[in-house]
Amino acid sequence: MNFAELNRLRPDLAFIAHWIQKKSHVLDVGCGDGVMLDYLQSDLQCTGYGIEIADDKVLESAKRGINVIQQDMEKGLTIFSEQSFDTVLCLSSLQMMKHVEELLRDIARVGNEAIVSFPNFGYWPHRLALLRGKMPVSKTLPYEWYDTPNVRCATINDFADLAREVGLDVLECVALHEGKVITLMPNWRGSLAVFRLRKKRVD
Repeated sequence: MNFAELNRLRPDLAFIAHWIQKKSHVLDVGCGDGVMLDYLQSDLQCTGYGIEIADDKVLESAKRGINVIQQDMEKGLTIFSEQSFDTVLCLSSLQMMKHVEELLRDIARVGNEAIVSFPNFGYWPHRLALLRGKMPVSKTLPYEWYDTPNVRCATINDFADLAREVGLDVLECVALHEGKVITLMPNWRGSLAVFRLRKKRVD
């Protein structure tokens, strides 16, 4: 898969790919159909693994030639030692976790850096839906309240606070909408939050 194909399928992933160094060792936590690792392996010569629990997504990843491990992310990343990866990805999966703090700490433990993305609950149509007395439904939050896999809702500011609380440095924070960077009022106008993180260094 080349960059143009990735950008057509998932413009958000195309943006995130710019943060990943060529020939990196990468772990994709909640890799889904494996499209990101497919691109990283074929175009950037990266190595690594994907973790996914859904049978159909595991199969799709395997068909792409991804080294995928079928495992529940909620059980942690104990199979990997500290600093095993250059970059750990957790893209549009964190909001589905019950134990977000523990997973974030584990991600920071096994990777030199982490990239996390999630739907921004502060996005203005989401706020407007709440003002109308309804739970938000959008491209980034496509489910109704009664069948959503999302168990956590956060804004960009909420996640920045949590990152600091669990001992992470925010290296970069970007709000995206349909793959484009939002610079003006990002917590209001960005539908997807993307963070590049690193465990705080102890002097």
